[in-house]
Amino acid sequence: MSENLFSNIPASLPDEIFETIVKSEYVHIERIVSKGHKTVENKWYDQEKNEWVLLIKGSAQISFDQGMAVVLKPGDYMNIPAHKKHRVDWTDNDVETIWLAVHY
Repeated sequence: MSENLFSNIPASLPDEIFETIVKSEYVHIERIVSKGHKTVENKWYDQEKNEWVLLIKGSAQISFDQGMAVVLKPGDYMNIPAHKKHRVDWTDNDVETIWLAVHY
């Protein structure tokens, strides 16, 4: 059975959507849909696993606690090592930002 990363997106997104696509003991793949969402002020993600993220649609900025910030546009991807503190500064307000995140 096939599905599509661009389907089943509600017209209104008061909250980000985190949707598991595949999950096993070693890997978790999820679709994240954002629209104007960002990480809560003064909060940093400090994850137990590595995260490879691909931005499929929209745009966003991720910053790291050492001061580096990266703007992502469609097709951009990055690997975030486990325990590398990061946050989402902003996501596109005008269109949905669709991410594919692989936690491993």
